[in-house]
Amino acid sequence: MIDDYNRAERRGEKTFRRDTGRGRYPYLPVLDEIVKQSDVSEEHVGLVEIPIENIRGTKTKGRTEAFSSDFMPLLEPDSEFAVKWSNLYDSAVTEGIREPIKAYEYMRSFYVQEGNKRVSVSEFLGIETVLADVTRLIPKRTDDPENKIYFEFLDFYRVAPLYDISFSEEGRYAKLAGFYGMDLKTAWPTEKLEDLRTDYNLFRKAFKKDGGDRLDMTTGDAFLVYLRFYGTNLMKVDESLMHERLKKLWDEFVVTGDSDSVEIVEHPAEVEKTTNVITSLLTRKPSYSPKSPLKVAFMYERPAETSGWIYGHELGRNYIEQKSDGTVITKKYDDCSTDEILRQRIDEAVNDGAELIFTVSPIQMNETLKSAVHFPDVKFFNCSVNLSQNAVRTYYGRMYEAKFLMGFLAGTRNKGHKIGYLASYPIFGSVSEINAFAIGASMADPESEIYLAWSSVKDFDWRAYFNDMQVDLISGADFIRPNEASREYGLYRDNGDGTFDNLAFPLWDWGKYYELIIKQILDGTWDDAPVEGTKALNYWWGISAGVIDVILSPHLPYQSYKLMDVIKQSMARDELNPFYGEIWEQNKKKVKGFATPKLSNEEILTMTWLNDNIFGCLPIESELNHEAKAAVEVSGTLEPENKQ
Repeated sequence: MIDDYNRAERRGEKTFRRDTGRGRYPYLPVLDEIVKQSDVSEEHVGLVEIPIENIRGTKTKGRTEAFSSDFMPLLEPDSEFAVKWSNLYDSAVTEGIREPIKAYEYMRSFYVQEGNKRVSVSEFLGIETVLADVTRLIPKRTDDPENKIYFEFLDFYRVAPLYDISFSEEGRYAKLAGFYGMDLKTAWPTEKLEDLRTDYNLFRKAFKKDGGDRLDMTTGDAFLVYLRFYGTNLMKVDESLMHERLKKLWDEFVVTGDSDSVEIVEHPAEVEKTTNVITSLLTRKPSYSPKSPLKVAFMYERPAETSGWIYGHELGRNYIEQKSDGTVITKKYDDCSTDEILRQRIDEAVNDGAELIFTVSPIQMNETLKSAVHFPDVKFFNCSVNLSQNAVRTYYGRMYEAKFLMGFLAGTRNKGHKIGYLASYPIFGSVSEINAFAIGASMADPESEIYLAWSSVKDFDWRAYFNDMQVDLISGADFIRPNEASREYGLYRDNGDGTFDNLAFPLWDWGKYYELIIKQILDGTWDDAPVEGTKALNYWWGISAGVIDVILSPHLPYQSYKLMDVIKQSMARDELNPFYGEIWEQNKKKVKGFATPKLSNEEILTMTWLNDNIFGCLPIESELNHEAKAAVEVSGTLEPENKQ
């Protein structure tokens, strides 16, 4: 009917005026003007259902100016075009649109070669998909993030041919496959594909109904957040429960969709509530006492005596108990080695009155996050950094500061310019520690060479490697296991006869860290919203907060003590930083120039390059042991392995 065309044409005119007013091109984009044929290769995909919302424009110039940018018609109602559009509309209403369109796909967007009016009518009728004979244009591989996401999509499509689901970050197709027990290498069985299709369509319908289109994220990104909390098989979830879950997850959706959502907190004062005399009188301070104590729970993967890392946290917990005079009661929960056990222990702690819960490993983050959403009145912390979750605050130490100090000391004590560095997991922050050590060593000895090895790589004898490289001065593990005492920790010298001389070791003062966090709650200075907007808060405190230090051997000369103290005090005042000024990475590639500001926190946390005096590389995921793989999955800096 011509009345329907008039309504569609008015929509088109409205879109045209909006685009023109905003200085945007008001017609359909043309693929031939976007990409050169010589820059792409062709692949015939065949007949597939494609989402209308992914159809962006036309293949050739042709009739492009007959439509607004949303495929609504622009030509006059008395035109031949309008008559054909109206006839097609009538046929679509009574019989549906049967003939497939022809389209080209480029970077997951579609450009119509034949069937523009069919797309226009389908868009006007609110039809979500259309049958299309698709030819894919594949670009050349580059390091551009969008290009990397697209090639991961191609891997996904070849095993699970669905166009509906899109993501904003590389690695998320692999995570999606993992939720369904699949991967990006093996063709999905029909039933798995249908499960995914059904789950996604049910989620998309509820998400859009609740206003998900207002968020700056793809529906696929939001779907992945949902799966992380509640798993698959959405057919068993009734509509009211689905909307209740989406409401609980809303802040997590916001944080996931906001590229600036991660807030790095460098100093304790940044998360304290500021009060004046009047507001302090009006605000009732929490009344904790030995009769009504603050209950704090610590969740450990394994007993403290089997892990130097957990032993350090246990010392911190004991420090809190000793200093609190009964105002704070802590309780540890050992062997929280699986999500199921951790969930049970958290439930026990909350039922016992815990108001603050610390989980001490990034591997525990997933279950910590689920529990935090389930118990919104309990404060949750996970010991990790640079993760984007709103319900859980993370805490970690700027250990790169200590490693810079130790590297400088190593540069003054090495005999033949060779120094070994034993790293553990390639997680956020660990590469910056390696580089800070190497930069510190090169500042003391410009000819220093750092030989990098990974303790988490399977079937690799790092001791033999250092021996082959004629390395005797080594930066080893930060901790010793209480039940496996060894001198191979911190900065030490291997004397070659089974004995070791320790020069220095880094100190994680978890007691001080926990004291600073808990003090805010006891004093009433805890701020539930210390930064504007919905953010993921990551505490990343260092030497200036007193939570990171370096302990020196009493056998070092007094000159070393004096020099290290000068450097440490300069770092505490933020006058010296290893990532200030000129930096070069391996292969003589300049990272930044002389007298330039220090790298940003995000650049420091996520760096994947190695300094130019380092011999070695980052491991690939398949080389890692099981425990390291689990940590990297949550908090890793490695690229997906098929991109290595």
